Amino acid sequence: MAHINDPAVIRRLLSTPGRWAVVGLSHNPLRPAVDVALFLQQQLGQEIIPVSLKGDSVHGAQGYTELAQVPGMIDVVDCFVNSHKVGAVVDQAIAVGARAVWLQLGVIDQAAAQRAAEAGLDVVMDACPKIEAAALNL
Repeated sequence: MAHINDPAVIRRLLSTPGRWAVVGLSHNPLRPAVDVALFLQQQLGQEIIPVSLKGDSVHGAQGYTELAQVPGMIDVVDCFVNSHKVGAVVDQAIAVGARAVWLQLGVIDQAAAQRAAEAGLDVVMDACPKIEAAALNL
């Protein structure tokens, strides 16, 4: 069955302060993750945790190379990776006990979304927090 985003989940995730692990966030200003993470941090008051291959610290936040290295609870794993790679990130999110996964615009993996939902995580797929926040007047 195809995943359908729940507007109430989107609103709750965006309006409740939390820790967002942004997978794919690096210093590359051409990548949308840089702008979206800054929006999450400065406009929505979310704590961001950069996760990338190099483990770059971004926007003053300590970076890591994998979700398993992040200390403490992760509320949302925001996935800026290709659809064919996101399943592994979702599996890592489940393994570390994250509360939700957010797959960015164009990132679609129905099987991964189903695994996350079955593990009790909230799931948002093929959506941008910045666009959704604007639509909700947040």
